[in-house]
Amino acid sequence: MATLSIQSKYKMLSGYEIPALGFGVYQTSANVAEDVVLHAFKTGYRHVDSARAYRNEGPCAEAIKKFGIPRSEIFLTSKVPPRSMGYEQAKSSINSSFSQTGLDYIDLYLIHAPYGGKEARLGAWRALVEAQQAGQIRSIGVSNYGVHHLDELESYIRHLETEHGEGKGGEISVGQWELHPWLARPDIVEWCQKRGVVVEAYCPIVRNQRAEEPALQPLVNKYGKTPSQILLRWSLQKGFVPLPKSVTPSRIEENAQLYDFELTDDEMRSLETGGYAPCAWDPTTSND
Repeated sequence: MATLSIQSKYKMLSGYEIPALGFGVYQTSANVAEDVVLHAFKTGYRHVDSARAYRNEGPCAEAIKKFGIPRSEIFLTSKVPPRSMGYEQAKSSINSSFSQTGLDYIDLYLIHAPYGGKEARLGAWRALVEAQQAGQIRSIGVSNYGVHHLDELESYIRHLETEHGEGKGGEISVGQWELHPWLARPDIVEWCQKRGVVVEAYCPIVRNQRAEEPALQPLVNKYGKTPSQILLRWSLQKGFVPLPKSVTPSRIEENAQLYDFELTDDEMRSLETGGYAPCAWDPTTSND
Protein backbone atom coordinates (compact mmCIF):
# COMPACT_ATOMS: atom_id res chain seq x y z
CA MET A 1 0.00 0.00 0.00
CA ALA A 2 1.05 3.59 -0.53
CA THR A 3 2.95 5.08 2.39
CA LEU A 4 0.63 7.11 4.57
CA SER A 5 1.56 10.29 6.44
CA ILE A 6 -0.30 13.07 8.18
CA GLN A 7 0.05 14.98 4.89
CA SER A 8 -1.68 12.23 2.85
CA LYS A 9 -4.66 13.32 0.74
CA TYR A 10 -7.22 11.69 -1.55
CA LYS A 11 -8.55 13.11 -4.80
CA MET A 12 -12.33 13.52 -4.80
CA LEU A 13 -14.69 13.30 -7.78
CA SER A 14 -15.02 17.08 -7.56
CA GLY A 15 -11.34 17.35 -8.51
CA TYR A 16 -10.33 18.70 -5.09
CA GLU A 17 -8.24 16.89 -2.49
CA ILE A 18 -9.24 15.89 1.05
CA PRO A 19 -6.75 15.19 3.86
CA ALA A 20 -6.80 11.51 4.82
CA LEU A 21 -6.99 12.27 8.55
CA GLY A 22 -9.69 14.54 9.91
CA PHE A 23 -10.42 16.12 13.27
CA GLY A 24 -13.98 15.81 14.56
CA VAL A 25 -15.68 18.49 16.67
CA TYR A 26 -18.99 16.79 17.48
CA GLN A 27 -20.04 17.79 21.02
CA THR A 28 -17.12 20.23 21.24
CA SER A 29 -18.67 23.27 22.90
CA ALA A 30 -18.31 26.59 21.16
CA ASN A 31 -16.41 28.14 24.08
CA VAL A 32 -13.50 25.68 23.72
CA ALA A 33 -13.70 24.78 20.03
CA GLU A 34 -11.33 27.49 18.81
CA ASP A 35 -8.53 26.49 21.20
CA VAL A 36 -9.06 22.78 20.57
CA VAL A 37 -8.94 23.20 16.78
CA LEU A 38 -5.86 25.41 17.04
CA HIS A 39 -4.14 22.65 19.01
CA ALA A 40 -5.14 20.15 16.33
CA PHE A 41 -3.60 22.40 13.68
CA LYS A 42 -0.39 22.71 15.70
CA THR A 43 -0.32 18.90 15.93
CA GLY A 44 -0.53 18.60 12.15
CA TYR A 45 -4.20 18.06 11.35
CA ARG A 46 -5.44 20.09 8.38
CA HIS A 47 -9.03 18.86 8.18
CA VAL A 48 -11.89 19.82 10.53
CA ASP A 49 -15.27 18.08 10.44
CA SER A 50 -18.00 20.40 11.76
CA ALA A 51 -21.75 20.71 11.12
CA ARG A 52 -24.56 23.21 11.57
CA ALA A 53 -25.94 20.98 14.34
CA TYR A 54 -22.66 21.12 16.30
CA ARG A 55 -23.02 24.90 16.80
CA ASN A 56 -19.28 25.45 16.52
CA GLU A 57 -18.66 26.44 12.89
CA GLY A 58 -17.78 30.00 13.95
CA PRO A 59 -15.03 29.04 16.43
CA CYS A 60 -13.63 26.52 13.93
CA ALA A 61 -13.42 29.30 11.33
CA GLU A 62 -11.73 31.59 13.84
CA ALA A 63 -9.08 28.94 14.43
CA ILE A 64 -8.52 28.70 10.66
CA LYS A 65 -8.07 32.47 10.44
CA LYS A 66 -5.78 32.68 13.47
CA PHE A 67 -3.51 29.75 12.65
CA GLY A 68 -1.75 31.79 10.02
CA ILE A 69 -1.34 29.43 7.08
CA PRO A 70 -3.07 29.84 3.71
CA ARG A 71 -6.79 29.05 3.76
CA SER A 72 -6.21 26.61 0.89
CA GLU A 73 -4.15 24.37 3.18
CA ILE A 74 -7.02 23.74 5.61
CA PHE A 75 -10.11 21.68 4.82
CA LEU A 76 -13.43 22.48 6.54
CA THR A 77 -16.62 20.43 6.41
CA SER A 78 -20.12 21.42 7.44
CA LYS A 79 -23.49 19.67 7.10
CA VAL A 80 -27.16 20.43 6.47
CA PRO A 81 -28.89 19.51 9.74
CA PRO A 82 -31.78 17.02 9.78
CA ARG A 83 -34.19 19.80 10.80
CA SER A 84 -33.23 21.83 7.70
CA MET A 85 -33.99 19.31 4.98
CA GLY A 86 -35.69 20.52 1.82
CA TYR A 87 -34.54 23.00 -0.82
CA GLU A 88 -35.30 26.32 0.88
CA GLN A 89 -34.29 25.15 4.34
CA ALA A 90 -30.99 23.76 3.08
CA LYS A 91 -30.26 27.00 1.21
CA SER A 92 -30.86 28.89 4.47
CA SER A 93 -28.58 26.46 6.32
CA ILE A 94 -25.77 27.01 3.83
CA ASN A 95 -26.17 30.79 4.01
CA SER A 96 -26.05 30.62 7.83
CA SER A 97 -22.74 28.75 7.63
CA PHE A 98 -21.24 31.64 5.70
CA SER A 99 -22.67 34.32 7.96
CA GLN A 100 -21.28 32.51 11.01
CA THR A 101 -17.86 31.65 9.60
CA GLY A 102 -17.10 34.67 7.43
CA LEU A 103 -15.27 32.35 5.04
CA ASP A 104 -15.18 32.80 1.27
CA TYR A 105 -15.84 29.11 0.66
CA ILE A 106 -16.41 25.84 2.50
CA ASP A 107 -14.49 22.81 1.30
CA LEU A 108 -17.15 20.16 1.82
CA TYR A 109 -20.84 20.29 2.67
CA LEU A 110 -22.77 17.12 3.45
CA ILE A 111 -26.40 16.23 4.04
CA HIS A 112 -26.14 15.13 7.69
CA ALA A 113 -28.80 12.41 7.61
CA PRO A 114 -31.43 11.06 5.19
CA TYR A 115 -34.41 12.19 7.25
CA GLY A 116 -37.44 14.17 6.07
CA GLY A 117 -38.63 12.05 3.17
CA LYS A 118 -37.61 11.79 -0.48
CA GLU A 119 -38.68 15.27 -1.58
CA ALA A 120 -36.76 16.89 1.27
CA ARG A 121 -33.63 14.81 0.57
CA LEU A 122 -33.62 15.68 -3.11
CA GLY A 123 -34.38 19.34 -2.42
CA ALA A 124 -31.46 19.57 -0.01
CA TRP A 125 -29.19 18.00 -2.65
CA ARG A 126 -30.33 20.54 -5.26
CA ALA A 127 -29.44 23.35 -2.83
CA LEU A 128 -25.95 21.87 -2.39
CA VAL A 129 -25.47 21.55 -6.15
CA GLU A 130 -26.45 25.19 -6.69
CA ALA A 131 -24.10 26.37 -3.93
CA GLN A 132 -21.31 24.33 -5.49
CA GLN A 133 -21.99 25.78 -8.93
CA ALA A 134 -21.94 29.28 -7.38
CA GLY A 135 -18.49 28.62 -5.94
CA GLN A 136 -19.57 28.75 -2.30
CA ILE A 137 -18.90 25.05 -1.71
CA ARG A 138 -16.13 23.08 -3.39
CA SER A 139 -17.33 19.51 -2.85
CA ILE A 140 -20.60 17.94 -1.74
CA GLY A 141 -21.74 14.63 -0.34
CA VAL A 142 -23.89 12.79 2.17
CA SER A 143 -23.72 11.30 5.65
CA ASN A 144 -25.57 8.36 7.19
CA TYR A 145 -27.21 7.31 3.90
CA GLY A 146 -28.20 3.69 3.43
CA VAL A 147 -27.67 2.01 0.05
CA HIS A 148 -31.34 2.68 -0.78
CA HIS A 149 -30.78 6.40 -0.13
CA LEU A 150 -27.62 6.36 -2.23
CA ASP A 151 -29.46 4.66 -5.11
CA GLU A 152 -32.24 7.24 -4.86
CA LEU A 153 -29.74 10.10 -5.02
CA GLU A 154 -27.79 8.56 -7.89
CA SER A 155 -31.02 8.31 -9.87
CA TYR A 156 -31.83 11.96 -9.09
CA ILE A 157 -28.37 13.10 -10.21
CA ARG A 158 -28.96 11.34 -13.55
CA HIS A 159 -32.36 13.05 -13.80
CA LEU A 160 -30.80 16.49 -13.19
CA GLU A 161 -28.17 15.78 -15.85
CA THR A 162 -30.85 14.77 -18.35
CA GLU A 163 -32.70 18.01 -17.65
CA HIS A 164 -29.79 20.44 -17.36
CA GLY A 165 -26.76 18.81 -18.99
CA GLU A 166 -23.84 16.63 -18.04
CA GLY A 167 -22.26 17.52 -14.69
CA LYS A 168 -25.27 19.60 -13.62
CA GLY A 169 -26.53 17.09 -11.09
CA GLY A 170 -23.52 17.31 -8.83
CA GLU A 171 -21.36 14.41 -7.72
CA ILE A 172 -21.23 12.50 -4.45
CA SER A 173 -17.62 13.27 -3.57
CA VAL A 174 -17.76 12.02 0.03
CA GLY A 175 -19.91 9.79 2.19
CA GLN A 176 -19.59 9.76 5.98
CA TRP A 177 -20.66 6.95 8.31
CA GLU A 178 -19.94 5.38 11.66
CA LEU A 179 -17.28 2.85 10.68
CA HIS A 180 -15.04 0.56 12.74
CA PRO A 181 -14.40 -3.21 12.99
CA TRP A 182 -17.76 -3.74 14.75
CA LEU A 183 -19.64 -1.80 12.07
CA ALA A 184 -17.73 -2.15 8.80
CA ARG A 185 -20.78 -1.62 6.51
CA PRO A 186 -19.42 -3.65 3.56
CA ASP A 187 -22.47 -2.95 1.37
CA ILE A 188 -22.17 0.82 1.71
CA VAL A 189 -18.37 0.80 1.39
CA GLU A 190 -18.56 -1.31 -1.77
CA TRP A 191 -21.16 1.05 -3.27
CA CYS A 192 -18.86 4.00 -2.67
CA GLN A 193 -15.63 2.37 -3.78
CA LYS A 194 -17.17 1.24 -7.09
CA ARG A 195 -17.99 4.89 -7.81
CA GLY A 196 -14.90 6.61 -6.44
CA VAL A 197 -16.70 8.15 -3.46
CA VAL A 198 -14.34 8.95 -0.56
CA VAL A 199 -15.51 7.21 2.63
CA GLU A 200 -15.18 9.04 5.96
CA ALA A 201 -15.38 7.26 9.32
CA TYR A 202 -16.87 8.89 12.39
CA CYS A 203 -16.66 7.18 15.79
CA PRO A 204 -13.54 5.40 14.47
CA ILE A 205 -12.39 4.58 18.00
CA VAL A 206 -15.92 3.48 19.03
CA ARG A 207 -16.05 6.14 21.81
CA ASN A 208 -13.36 4.10 23.55
CA GLN A 209 -15.96 1.42 24.34
CA ARG A 210 -13.89 -1.40 22.79
CA ALA A 211 -10.47 -0.73 24.31
CA GLU A 212 -10.45 -4.09 26.11
CA GLU A 213 -11.52 -6.17 23.11
CA PRO A 214 -9.42 -9.37 22.86
CA ALA A 215 -8.81 -8.80 19.13
CA LEU A 216 -6.97 -5.54 19.88
CA GLN A 217 -4.67 -6.71 22.66
CA PRO A 218 -2.04 -8.58 20.59
CA LEU A 219 -1.71 -5.53 18.31
CA VAL A 220 -1.48 -3.12 21.25
CA ASN A 221 1.31 -5.24 22.70
CA LYS A 222 3.16 -5.83 19.41
CA TYR A 223 3.25 -2.20 18.27
CA GLY A 224 3.29 -0.41 21.63
CA LYS A 225 0.24 1.58 20.56
CA THR A 226 -3.06 2.37 22.26
CA PRO A 227 -6.28 0.65 21.19
CA SER A 228 -7.39 3.97 19.68
CA GLN A 229 -4.25 4.17 17.55
CA ILE A 230 -4.74 0.59 16.33
CA LEU A 231 -8.34 1.37 15.33
CA LEU A 232 -7.36 4.58 13.57
CA ARG A 233 -4.59 2.78 11.68
CA TRP A 234 -7.14 0.11 10.66
CA SER A 235 -9.38 2.87 9.33
CA LEU A 236 -6.56 4.49 7.36
CA GLN A 237 -5.49 1.15 5.86
CA LYS A 238 -9.08 0.44 4.82
CA GLY A 239 -8.81 3.62 2.74
CA PHE A 240 -11.21 5.54 4.97
CA VAL A 241 -10.79 9.10 6.25
CA PRO A 242 -11.11 8.70 10.04
CA LEU A 243 -12.44 11.61 12.08
CA PRO A 244 -11.25 11.15 15.68
CA LYS A 245 -12.48 13.75 18.16
CA SER A 246 -11.12 14.91 21.51
CA VAL A 247 -10.81 18.08 23.54
CA THR A 248 -7.78 16.75 25.46
CA PRO A 249 -4.46 17.98 24.01
CA SER A 250 -2.59 14.73 24.73
CA ARG A 251 -5.33 12.66 23.07
CA ILE A 252 -5.42 14.98 20.06
CA GLU A 253 -1.69 14.34 19.65
CA GLU A 254 -1.98 10.59 20.30
CA ASN A 255 -4.67 10.24 17.64
CA ALA A 256 -2.29 11.67 15.03
CA GLN A 257 0.64 9.37 15.89
CA LEU A 258 -0.33 6.70 13.39
CA TYR A 259 2.41 6.68 10.80
CA ASP A 260 5.29 4.76 12.35
CA PHE A 261 3.67 1.33 12.10
CA GLU A 262 1.56 -0.67 9.64
CA LEU A 263 -0.83 -3.54 10.28
CA THR A 264 -0.18 -6.69 8.22
CA ASP A 265 -2.84 -8.20 5.96
CA ASP A 266 -3.42 -10.94 8.54
CA GLU A 267 -3.79 -8.38 11.30
CA MET A 268 -6.29 -6.41 9.23
CA ARG A 269 -8.25 -9.63 8.68
CA SER A 270 -8.12 -10.37 12.41
CA LEU A 271 -10.20 -7.22 12.96
CA GLU A 272 -12.97 -8.31 10.59
CA THR A 273 -15.66 -9.10 13.16
CA GLY A 274 -18.66 -9.22 10.83
CA GLY A 275 -20.57 -7.39 13.55
CA TYR A 276 -23.24 -4.71 13.27
CA ALA A 277 -23.01 -2.77 16.52
CA PRO A 278 -23.47 1.00 16.21
CA CYS A 279 -22.29 3.10 19.14
CA ALA A 280 -24.12 6.18 17.81
CA TRP A 281 -27.34 6.77 15.84
CA ASP A 282 -27.98 4.79 12.65
CA PRO A 283 -30.04 6.76 10.13
CA THR A 284 -28.95 4.36 7.34
CA THR A 285 -31.91 2.16 8.28
CA SER A 286 -34.47 4.98 7.89
CA ASN A 287 -37.22 4.33 5.36
CA ASP A 288 -39.17 7.59 5.46
